[in-house]
Amino acid sequence: MKMSSFAIRNAKELLRDKLNLAFGIGFPVIVLLMLSLIQSNVPVELFSIKNLTPGIAVFGLSFISLFSGMIIAKDRTSSFMLRLFTSPMKARDYILGYTLPLIPMSALQILACFLVAVLLGLDVSINILLTVVVLMPAALVNIAIGLLCGSIFTEKQVGGLCGALLTNGSAWLSGAWFPVELVGGAFKAVAEALPFMHAVNAGRYALNGEYNRIMPELVWVIGYAFVLMVLAIIAFTKKMESDNP
Repeated sequence: MKMSSFAIRNAKELLRDKLNLAFGIGFPVIVLLMLSLIQSNVPVELFSIKNLTPGIAVFGLSFISLFSGMIIAKDRTSSFMLRLFTSPMKARDYILGYTLPLIPMSALQILACFLVAVLLGLDVSINILLTVVVLMPAALVNIAIGLLCGSIFTEKQVGGLCGALLTNGSAWLSGAWFPVELVGGAFKAVAEALPFMHAVNAGRYALNGEYNRIMPELVWVIGYAFVLMVLAIIAFTKKMESDNP
């Protein structure tokens, strides 16, 4: 019950910050609109809406990291967290309480991208809903990154890591707007080792109906989500022990 109340409190905190919420959902949509406008004015196919939308959706999820990192970092520096430490909740309960409100927000962000994509010409099919489901592990990856950073760093540091660094890294290393094979070398090796490109590939396969190719890519993403969540719990536990000896 305490964890549920904590999750509801976090949801209210997220909804209270309407400006950042609107930016997190709206900015990927703006990028999608801009690239679609570019595509409409060039004679060759650079940004196919069917190929582009899963990539933009994964890129947009990087903003979820910023939300999760900022809320936990902010709580750590306030008396609110000190009061919470007196409750019987464990570190995993705190992490789950931060995670739960961010899952529907992630789904809403993905759906917003696909709704705009449909208006831009994407064919409506059941595969859109499948793609939303397939991209949810990528949402968990970004949530976990934010929680891990928020458990270790200050608000200002989280803003730099989960804001500028992660959003740019996710954009370039995911293959959202260009195949990483075009660069090759170390860039491609790094992209293949990280979960972002695999999330984009899984989303594209789901949208194209290539169902047998989804899981080999999705396994990478699920593995990253699990490991990062465990690391976030460990980091938060250590922080609890140091702040509340």
